[in-house]
Amino acid sequence: MRYYPMLLNLQGAACLIVGGGEVGRRKLQALLPCEPASVLVVDPRTASPDWQDLLSGGTVVYECRPFDENDVTGKAVVFAATGNAAVNTAVARACRHNGIPCNVADAPQSGSFIVPAHFTSGDILVALSTGGHSPALARRIRSDLQEWFGDRYTALAAFMGRVRPLILDIGLETHRNTEIFRNLVNSDLAEMLRHNRNTEAEALLRNLLPEQLHNRIGELLNELA
Repeated sequence: MRYYPMLLNLQGAACLIVGGGEVGRRKLQALLPCEPASVLVVDPRTASPDWQDLLSGGTVVYECRPFDENDVTGKAVVFAATGNAAVNTAVARACRHNGIPCNVADAPQSGSFIVPAHFTSGDILVALSTGGHSPALARRIRSDLQEWFGDRYTALAAFMGRVRPLILDIGLETHRNTEIFRNLVNSDLAEMLRHNRNTEAEALLRNLLPEQLHNRIGELLNELA
């Protein structure tokens, strides 16, 4: 089986984590930067002390009780992260019945999606998967990639996020926009921005950007400082 790759926007969404152990805590730590409106955590055990930092912001509600199938109602995504296979299966079943994406920590095939190994560099998110065959191998590959990746594209991604809407607002034909974007990312701009070589970057941008944006180049570069 091959999983369909996607990135899910959970900003403002309601989420559920069933399981208040270490796995559930890791799921919550990865979830909170996505800015969900609320996260319900359900576990029969009282929250351990290492949960307290995650429960103080008002986003997370920890309920000390068993899972109920109605807990999935209205949730955008659900994580089954208990050490009990029967409970995890019940969570996955309730999610399938309600058409809700579900990740099952100890049995990926039981859920509808898996959480890939990933790392971030500024606004860039790099994710990878071995199709559920070996999380350990996925973590090894992630580590190798992260070491190579470093921050080499961080500044370029921030720059492209600022300049792209300005280029689109000019109203050029699609093929011309595509050409500009490709020329920018295939140039030496990433290294220039990474090492604060702004004089060289400005000269390069005057050759690559439409003339209408030449008066914005200094502003765009200063925003990255």
